[in-house]
Amino acid sequence: MNRFLAALASIWVTAAAAQYPDKPIRLIVPFPPGGAAELGARIFTVPLGQALGQPIVIETKPGADGAIAADAVMKAAPDGYTLFYATNTAFNWVPATRKNPPYNPVTDFTPVSFVGYFGFFLFSHPSVPAKSVAELLAYARANPGKVNYGSGNSTAQLFGAQLAQLEKLDIVHVPYKGDGPLVFDLLAGRVHIAFSTPGTAAPQVKEGKLRALAAMFPNRSALLPEVPSAGEAGLGKMSLTPWGGVFGPKGMPREVVDRLARELAGVLKRPEVREAFGKLAFEPKSSTPEELSAILKQQIEIWGSTARGVGIKPE
Repeated sequence: MNRFLAALASIWVTAAAAQYPDKPIRLIVPFPPGGAAELGARIFTVPLGQALGQPIVIETKPGADGAIAADAVMKAAPDGYTLFYATNTAFNWVPATRKNPPYNPVTDFTPVSFVGYFGFFLFSHPSVPAKSVAELLAYARANPGKVNYGSGNSTAQLFGAQLAQLEKLDIVHVPYKGDGPLVFDLLAGRVHIAFSTPGTAAPQVKEGKLRALAAMFPNRSALLPEVPSAGEAGLGKMSLTPWGGVFGPKGMPREVVDRLARELAGVLKRPEVREAFGKLAFEPKSSTPEELSAILKQQIEIWGSTARGVGIKPE
């Protein structure tokens, strides 16, 4: 009887996968609107939904370093209708900073495809009397405890911690739930400096409302080509890889995973999609599910060792 029921279940799953998708798909993003993750999700979900024949609805669930969103996906039915736009915050930072993480990124989720790499810049408000990283460091050293830095995600927080450690600075951390609200306060001068994605901040640089002191890339970014790279600005030792990828709940049918990965790979190759991502300084790159799994495991190790290196202990 058990074998018979198992066979029936297998037939049902195969049939459902063959018809996939026959209703809208939900993509959960772990950050609020206006940040690079949500803006980037808009870029690839529309053409991906068109390729699949069903719309993809973005649902933002910010908070708890992405753990709220990850938990919602982990507990969803593994039928391919609930997906997660995971980033290093939820899948690298949370395991590195919690003694008892609420999930295991490797075993509790189904990898689908890598999406690409996020670009970060070091921004400052014009009230800070510094037009270069060297001038910023000199000002911060001359004013211990008076310069604050905002972070809208784990990458920004770890960049700030690295900067303070490497340069022996006394600067104050101000956390936010995403880059959108962070940039709002940066524009108002309530935050002095911030490592942030450029989606909402880069236009403000061009209007003179913010300064960009460094691009956290090996080379200069085409988005703001006048801004020195991390190495040129003297920040070459600060090297993290902020990334994004699509995952689903554990146990998704392989046919569904392969369909999603194949269609997403095609979408990420489209010139108009790559051009739109370029405006966010985001580098699109697809992968197989197996490649995404390997990237995830590698990044868990890197982020864990980096967090330990700057003295961040799991709580």
